[in-house]
Amino acid sequence: MTRRLFHLERDGVALLIAQMGDALPHVLHWGGAVSAGIDLDALASALSRQSPPGTLDAAWQLSLAPQEGDGWSGRPGMQLRRGGIVHHPRWVVTGTEEGEDRLRVDARDEASGLLLTISIGVEAGGVVWVEHALVHQGEQDAAPVDVDWLEATLPVPSTTDSLLTFDGRWAREKRPVVTAMPAGATVRQSRRGRPGHDNPVAAIASIGEPRWGAGELWGVHLAWSSDLTVRLDRVTDAVTLIGAGELLRPGEIRLVPGEEYRAPRAAFVHSTDGLDGFAARVHTWLRARPQHPSSPRPLVLNTWEAVYFDHDPARLTALAERAAEVGIERFVLDDGWFLGRRDDSTSLGDWVVDRTVWPEGLTPLADRVHALGMQFGLWFEPEMVSLDSDVARAHPEWLLHDPGHLEHPASLSWRQQYVLNLADPGAYAHVLGQIDALVNELGIDFIKWDHNRDLVESVHAGRPGGHAQMIAVYALLRELKTRHPALEIESCSSGGARTDLGILAFTDRVWASDSNDPVERQDIQRWTGLLLPPELVGAHVGPTTSHSSGRTTALSYRMATSLMGSAGFEWDILSCDEEETAAIGRFAKLYKELRPVVHTGRVVHPELRDNAWRATGFVGQDAAVVVVATVASLQDARAERLRIPGLDRDRRYRVRVRREIGDARHGWIAPEWFGAGEIELPGAVLSEVGLQLPTLWPLQAFVLHLEAI
Repeated sequence: MTRRLFHLERDGVALLIAQMGDALPHVLHWGGAVSAGIDLDALASALSRQSPPGTLDAAWQLSLAPQEGDGWSGRPGMQLRRGGIVHHPRWVVTGTEEGEDRLRVDARDEASGLLLTISIGVEAGGVVWVEHALVHQGEQDAAPVDVDWLEATLPVPSTTDSLLTFDGRWAREKRPVVTAMPAGATVRQSRRGRPGHDNPVAAIASIGEPRWGAGELWGVHLAWSSDLTVRLDRVTDAVTLIGAGELLRPGEIRLVPGEEYRAPRAAFVHSTDGLDGFAARVHTWLRARPQHPSSPRPLVLNTWEAVYFDHDPARLTALAERAAEVGIERFVLDDGWFLGRRDDSTSLGDWVVDRTVWPEGLTPLADRVHALGMQFGLWFEPEMVSLDSDVARAHPEWLLHDPGHLEHPASLSWRQQYVLNLADPGAYAHVLGQIDALVNELGIDFIKWDHNRDLVESVHAGRPGGHAQMIAVYALLRELKTRHPALEIESCSSGGARTDLGILAFTDRVWASDSNDPVERQDIQRWTGLLLPPELVGAHVGPTTSHSSGRTTALSYRMATSLMGSAGFEWDILSCDEEETAAIGRFAKLYKELRPVVHTGRVVHPELRDNAWRATGFVGQDAAVVVVATVASLQDARAERLRIPGLDRDRRYRVRVRREIGDARHGWIAPEWFGAGEIELPGAVLSEVGLQLPTLWPLQAFVLHLEAI
């Protein structure tokens, strides 16, 4: 029997994949880099499961598509059905194609006529991407094949003993959930037609509980923006597997001869530097993409919490003028501009300017915004429709719901709206045409693309419709970006219910949460940043009292929190007094000065014992920015020391407290350096000894700016 070893390696991450004869390959190692020229026989001996005279019939290894027929007692990597009966494929490899850091494997199952293609590669940052595809290559009269699931998996060491996933709710997304490694086959699923506020986000297996700056871990994230499964298999007689895949409803994917199902790509991330190392790898991958935003991320003013549905052209024009005065660079008109839209009960799907509110249309406002030197943005919710709309009255067949849904008493609308079936060519053309016309007419630079409800009983062409809907959404986004290459799009889904790497293939920013409460935002942005670098995460300064929590916070605290992302305002700044307006202007200058570091540096989280602290750093080659905040009262009267990781130990840094946004209030203990506002120290001292922190009061924050001398 022939034996082959494939060695894929990049950016400190290696995959060792072995193939025996014409069987599917299996992974021997996924983790840190290894030396070249490995002896396959010695490696196989080092990692073998059993040898004669053992009692097992076969000393098998788990393939890249593990099945029950392999002797695997965990969740199969795929489940297929023919004629309603579970089908057990027997894959025979028909070809492999190897590159320096990637491998493609083609295998055929003779009984079903299916071709399985597995593509695996180590890309920028050491992120391993795995993609599966199935093509029905049978004769025209061959039986169709139902795909129940097709999931990507990789093995992790059995020494992993903790599991990190996520949970959450509206206005409190990305809540980390750490558990002891569960036994058996475990799945976390989202069935909302979007990943959801309670999206598991990833499965991260670690040795010991996960920490930000240290520890070894292995994780998986699915680049898909609809229903999904995140899985872990910890069985006692085999390796531990993690994986992910699209959650399909029964009958949703039925392949007839000539058809293909391409599963969403799964990103597998290994880190020896804890969660910060995990994030650094994904951020590196994102920043290496050709479409990654390269221009400075503009300071935004969004009108939602400023005016809600109360659109008055004169006041909104004045708001735009004030925005330009204080240094805003992008003005976004939110919900309420289109025909009949005075509240959230009507008009979705009719993307026509309401002339009763805007007698001259939106052209005068867009022209004024551009004349003031700002970009103009507009809110849409393209995937949704109101029953009280011209489009729903003309085309009730365009709703993405079971035909009996509207009559079922338990199936009420969500937010008084329904879902438009973009997989229907007519609905797709309607939405594309209306948005495209407005982009051309108004010179729209930016679209806030919202998605405010779950999908319920989705039906397209008589089958479950979630998959077809998501593919159509991706196509619509792609088409708009193709027609308007300079157009930027933000993914918003009731806040952060759709912030995955799948949607980021077509968008330029995500709205992390509908909560602008900076206390909630400290953690929402922190955990959103596990995948997304700060330049992709919208973070706005809201009103003094948050509309989502009722909490009142200082302007300096709200600004410091906004500085940690793609910053902006969602506030009626016309109502601000002189002191607040001046502070906004100073913040705008500070953001523009510091964003080159924040939006390109490595994100680090200095570890502090007291859970009332939040410290987030952005470390570049010659400078760093650290935002230090409290979310509650401190445990100790004398605070901890702040040790800043990632600095050059051999260089000297000037450390300044940037007080342009206001002072952080604190108790009676404050070190000399903090009062003076400036100090010079070597990188080794700042990272190993640290800075004594002041005893901040609750809900206070300050910004440190470090420059290498």
